[in-house]
Amino acid sequence: MFASPASWIESDALDQCRQVAALDGMRHVAGMPDLHPGKGAPIGAAMSSTVLYPLLVGSDIGCGIAVFPIRLKRVAPEKLAARFPDLDRTPEPDDLAWSVVDGGIPAGHRDGLGTVGRGNHFVELARIDDVRDHGHAARLGLSGGDLVLIVHSGSRGLGERILREHTEVHGAGPAPDPDAYLARHDEAVAWGHLNRRLIATRVARALGGDIADGTPVVDLCHNSVEVRDGAYLHRKGAAPGDGKDVLIAGTRGTRSFLVAGHAGAEANHSVAHGAGRKMSRADALRRNKAKHTVEELSRTPLGSYVVCGDRQLLFEEAPAAYKRIEQVVGDLVEHGLATVIAATVPLVTYKTLGDTAEQGRRRR
Repeated sequence: MFASPASWIESDALDQCRQVAALDGMRHVAGMPDLHPGKGAPIGAAMSSTVLYPLLVGSDIGCGIAVFPIRLKRVAPEKLAARFPDLDRTPEPDDLAWSVVDGGIPAGHRDGLGTVGRGNHFVELARIDDVRDHGHAARLGLSGGDLVLIVHSGSRGLGERILREHTEVHGAGPAPDPDAYLARHDEAVAWGHLNRRLIATRVARALGGDIADGTPVVDLCHNSVEVRDGAYLHRKGAAPGDGKDVLIAGTRGTRSFLVAGHAGAEANHSVAHGAGRKMSRADALRRNKAKHTVEELSRTPLGSYVVCGDRQLLFEEAPAAYKRIEQVVGDLVEHGLATVIAATVPLVTYKTLGDTAEQGRRRR
């Protein structure tokens, strides 16, 4: 476990790590400071095994976070919040954002492409703040005050289908043909990268901005498996941290952090991917409905705006449902796994238009 005594780590999450460690072929399990319980496997863990277990990657294969520098002529967050497109819907066929699709769509899976998904997925317009390592920031072409689009999304229905087809036959067991699974896995990872780029292009166009050629400065998936050192390195809610730049997401009401990862073998070459939940969705819904109104949660203590037409999701994803991002990142630094480059401060966080979009269609 790469967490300090001050970090909140649930016993259920540690129990899941122990259960995974007991699987056939398992060599090493590394828990990150954002560790929390997941469905069948811990989230915030990197697990190395001589046997490939699809359940340890999960259904959202290739889910990750990308950071795109964006140029805007005017920055008025309230007005920009109203201009976000409906990212629950695939772009229309004549949408110019499709120009980023070059060379075909992985697995030919067009359904859901260009959509962000629900849960903890989001798109955020943010500002670079508190640059702590100017050398690393310059390498990324970033300076204090720059604007970025942060896109957190994955492979949508494609990854879910890949896992479902495995579990319907093999349950939580290993992949009988690892090469066949890896081929489909790699398509889902490529799909996730393309999806984040398409989403960023859609949003930038809607906001009247420019993301140059649409190339992100950071784009790493945190649900994946790779062949490394003669084993399968599964990451579930953990980002590659071996010489990679990572955006570790906070919440819509806190800063996030860009870090340079330099994690070694003891940490399974991985770092945390975000703040990590400290409340289940049911607990967050119950507690936050008792403490907050929809209006309160639509603005943050930082003054940023939240676009979320789904009332339940607004409560489930409230900042209080997550651990302190400063503690998570501090643990990584303390254990020598990462160097902080800079913080990002949210201006607008998009979750879903949800009911708002439906109401707008009825009005039209």
